[in-house]
Amino acid sequence: SRMFLVGLSGGIASGKSTAVAILRELGCAIIDADAIAREVVQPNLKAYWQIVRSFGTEILLENGEINREALGNIIFSQPEKRQLLNSITHPEIQKEMLKQVLKYFVLGYRYVILDIPLLFETKRLTKFMKYTVLVYCDPPTQLSRLMRRNGLSRAEAEARVAAQLSLDEKRKLATHIINNSGEREATRQQVLRLHARLEGSLQFLWVRLAMGAALAGLGGLLFLLLRQLSS
Repeated sequence: SRMFLVGLSGGIASGKSTAVAILRELGCAIIDADAIAREVVQPNLKAYWQIVRSFGTEILLENGEINREALGNIIFSQPEKRQLLNSITHPEIQKEMLKQVLKYFVLGYRYVILDIPLLFETKRLTKFMKYTVLVYCDPPTQLSRLMRRNGLSRAEAEARVAAQLSLDEKRKLATHIINNSGEREATRQQVLRLHARLEGSLQFLWVRLAMGAALAGLGGLLFLLLRQLSS
């Protein structure tokens, strides 16, 4: 049996962070693409200097860090600038994600969740996922949550939502759906069921070997390993 990857995504204000928090409570291995994206553009790293050369020093804060809001305003209205930024950051993000996947593989996790906001938009990474999960909520709920959370007008919220692939389109691409339109407890129960399904989808060789080592020592471990390899 082998470790596998699960891609997790959502839409703006769909409640993905709620699902991720529940998965963390369950002890799941989660790789946060947004967190990595912030890390790879820290001062003096490769992507940082490429961004400064491409967008100028006016996108820097006084402490030398990148002003994410200023950079976001540039790429939101200029698709070619967004493509340029992606060409700089995506290779660095993917390298760090791979490092973390390898770490969890060595640690023996059954599966690793890759929390990627634009998983379905870019499509490049979906081919590596055994399953893809969408955190969904109905459009009216999404709009009202976004307006309340960010203090936006309806027109502003609709523009933010329209800038992404719609949740209904993403539903067609996902293998699993977590409907976060209702109360948190309802979402939690869906996440628990999903976790149980993923945990039970394969025999977990790492756990069996660890138990064999504890119960029977090195001889028992070798016996289990040879039996697995010969089966």
